[in-house]
Amino acid sequence: MKVLLINGSPRSAGNTYEALQEVATTLREEGIDSEIFHIGMRPIQGCIACYSCKQMGRCAFNDPLYTLLEAKVRECDALVVGSPVYYAGPNGSLCALLDRLFCASGRHLQYKPAAAVVACRRGGASAAFDRLNKYFTINNMPVVTSQYWNSVHGAAPGEAREDGEGMQTMRTLARNMAWMLRKIAADSVTPPKMEDRIATNFIR
Repeated sequence: MKVLLINGSPRSAGNTYEALQEVATTLREEGIDSEIFHIGMRPIQGCIACYSCKQMGRCAFNDPLYTLLEAKVRECDALVVGSPVYYAGPNGSLCALLDRLFCASGRHLQYKPAAAVVACRRGGASAAFDRLNKYFTINNMPVVTSQYWNSVHGAAPGEAREDGEGMQTMRTLARNMAWMLRKIAADSVTPPKMEDRIATNFIR
């Protein structure tokens, strides 16, 4: 079993990384493999709602970052998405990438356990946390919980390590993720049969 952790911060070793690293360390202690995938600092193309992916099976903007992430998403058994908090929301580059990933390749993530993790200086954590969770709840993904909202606090890189409650929340999240993965593997239950999609437009 393997958990993919997406570091949606432009800083590869900032406080978002510290939170994800705590999750990864605890997963390893639980016997679960993991990988932290850093999206980097380069500009990321957002979704333009062209829906070419419905015919092509992949995003029309087939850039290397998206292609690599899409391949890792196919292989993983669960997903954790981490982001810093910018203006009470996740990093815009991360959302641009996730919009494309879930639109074009969401089928590869359905029924895989998922969780969001956010890092902030002071406020806005719950709003950013809520925004990220929406990707999972619109895509039939079981959301893994913890003892509190999955947030850590710190301004300068590394300060999140001093947030005792935040780090404990990350460890609890990892243990809950490991527990859910083991339950799914042990029960070997097939996912529910999907109905044909109904899309209701309110303006005609």
